[in-house]
Amino acid sequence: MPVCAALGALAGGTYGLLQTPEYTATSYVVAVPGAKADPATALGFAQAYGRVATQLAVLGDAQIAAGISPTELQDRVKVATSPDAPMISVSASADRPDAAATLANAVSRALTTSAGHTKNSTRVKLLPFSRAVAPTAPSSLSAPVTALVGLCAGGLLGGLGLLVRPRATARALPGGAVPGPASAGVRGGA
Repeated sequence: MPVCAALGALAGGTYGLLQTPEYTATSYVVAVPGAKADPATALGFAQAYGRVATQLAVLGDAQIAAGISPTELQDRVKVATSPDAPMISVSASADRPDAAATLANAVSRALTTSAGHTKNSTRVKLLPFSRAVAPTAPSSLSAPVTALVGLCAGGLLGGLGLLVRPRATARALPGGAVPGPASAGVRGGA
């Protein structure tokens, strides 16, 4: 088991050192109700716009600023909404900090532009709330953390290997007898 744990730690640490660091940047967009709209409507439309933010119709507009294809953009962008505030967060991941911020801002811009086409009928418009800035540290796991994960996984696999290995068979005593429990011996006497 210790050998498996050490091999797991070595593999995890190596992966942590060799992986390309990933950076994540987040921008925010807010849904604002119009003059004659109910404020609760903005919350509902924020949820709806959050669901369509990663659709190809919106990402197609963002691809020019992002410089990548809509399908690759779809893989790199995650959108989340708040259940109690009309806020949409757009997080983007890339191998460079400035690229992550560019992707998040491009999708936020495309989303606000797309929502602007329907603001007269929905009476809700999306406004940029906070632009994404280049992150200062990677969001991917560091080498010590991946080594620790590898150590745990190796220890777990080593322990499971001990549990499933075949058991040693009982050895026969001279004369073909199989040893029994110590208290089951027969005493001779008279």
